[in-house]
Amino acid sequence: MDAASVTFLREVLSATGWVERTREFGRSLRATRTPGGLLVVGTPEEEPWHLAAHLGDEARLSGLAQLAPTLVRWSPPPGAPPHLAVGVDRIQAARRGETLFVVTEHKAPAPLLDRVDDARRTGATILTLDGGDPDLEGLAHDALAVPPEEGLFTFDAAQHLVSMAAGEAPRSRSRFLDRLARLAERVSGPRVPE
Repeated sequence: MDAASVTFLREVLSATGWVERTREFGRSLRATRTPGGLLVVGTPEEEPWHLAAHLGDEARLSGLAQLAPTLVRWSPPPGAPPHLAVGVDRIQAARRGETLFVVTEHKAPAPLLDRVDDARRTGATILTLDGGDPDLEGLAHDALAVPPEEGLFTFDAAQHLVSMAAGEAPRSRSRFLDRLARLAERVSGPRVPE
C-alpha cells in the first residue's frame, strides 16, 4: 500500500475514530529513545517483516532514527544478513528506553507471552497491535486491537496507518512544511552533517 492509498484509507475511515487511534498509537512508537531500540516481533508463524520495512521507510523519511526497527525473528536462518539475523534472545536484552512492539493478528503463544513479560519486567515499553488477545494486551502499556470482525478496517490496514502515523510530525508542524521538507530532500539529497 503506497502513501496515496493510505491517505485515501484515512479519508474513508475519518468518521470512525480509527485514524485518531492509529495516530495516537504511532506517537507511542516514537517514544523509543535509541536507534535499534524499537524491537518488532510477531509469532513463530508470522513475522511482521512488512511492517518493519514500512517503519524503516518512515524512520528514513522523517529523520527519526529511533523508528528504525529491529526485526526480531524466532528462527533466523544461518547466514542471514545482520538485519534479518536478530533472534528472540534480543528480547531478553530489552531495557528501559527500548520498545517491544508485538504484532500478531492471532492469539499469542505462551513462549511469546513469557518473553513479553520478561521485557516488561526489565523496563521495556510494551506495545501491541493485535487481533484482540486479552492475555497479550494485559502485558502491554498500550495496545491497538483490531478484531477480525471489524470489516472495513483490517489488520493489514492498521499496520499501514500505524507505520505512517509513527513517522508524522506532531500536529503543531504543518503538513505542508513536512511535504516540502520531504520534497527538498528528494531533490537535493539528504543533509550530511559537517
